[in-house]
Amino acid sequence: MEKRKLIDENGIRLDGRKWNELRPIRMEVGTLKNADGSAYIEFGKNKIVAAVYGPKEVHPKHEVLPDRALLRCRYHMAPFSVDERKNPAPSRREIEISKVIREALEPAIIMEDYPRTAIEVYVEVLQSDGGSRVAGITASSLALADAGINMRDLVVGCSSGIIDGQVVLDLNDIEDKEGSGDMPVAFMPNLNLITLLQVDGIYTKEQFKQAFELALEGGRKIYRMQREALISKFFGNTQPASAEEDEE
Repeated sequence: MEKRKLIDENGIRLDGRKWNELRPIRMEVGTLKNADGSAYIEFGKNKIVAAVYGPKEVHPKHEVLPDRALLRCRYHMAPFSVDERKNPAPSRREIEISKVIREALEPAIIMEDYPRTAIEVYVEVLQSDGGSRVAGITASSLALADAGINMRDLVVGCSSGIIDGQVVLDLNDIEDKEGSGDMPVAFMPNLNLITLLQVDGIYTKEQFKQAFELALEGGRKIYRMQREALISKFFGNTQPASAEEDEE
């Protein structure tokens, strides 16, 4: 069976985007009344909600850290989030992504401000469409800010990858599965510090550099949307925090 082309000779992908275009993104802060902080994101066809609880008492007690907060993260895909019903029990992939999200967020939180407490982050994927880990990191960062957690900067996630030998921005599900490379990146744009860099596939030195810089460029556009979403929540700005992609 012949492999289908994911990008044509004019540089247009299957979903109509150019190689350097993000999918449509929409963000909303403060969506859950019962959480200390929350955010909802639509990232392409991804639909993800993030909730933050804490700082709160640590249970069990032996996990208490005397000089800083304990950060717990749980990434979970709803059984109906994918084409074939998923087992609701945590998979190895979900456990791995939970760890990745925690490690991506931890450098941004001023943990020493909350000794002997726990901060819990829950990421629930309602619909999955490729790139859910970077979308989950982006939503989690907003939820932490909504909860009033002291942070050095917001964390934004964006991915790039390789399809049909070409570096592109923000892989969707088909491109993620059928492409030859995927690079999720998370960083603090204001401080210019990387908190996550994963690479799947084989890259030349030039492709790696191009993909990395492309993910950072896309992330900076998403960062502006994050800021707009927070301003909209706390200052009542009427502008929605969404964009197809900034025209530049």
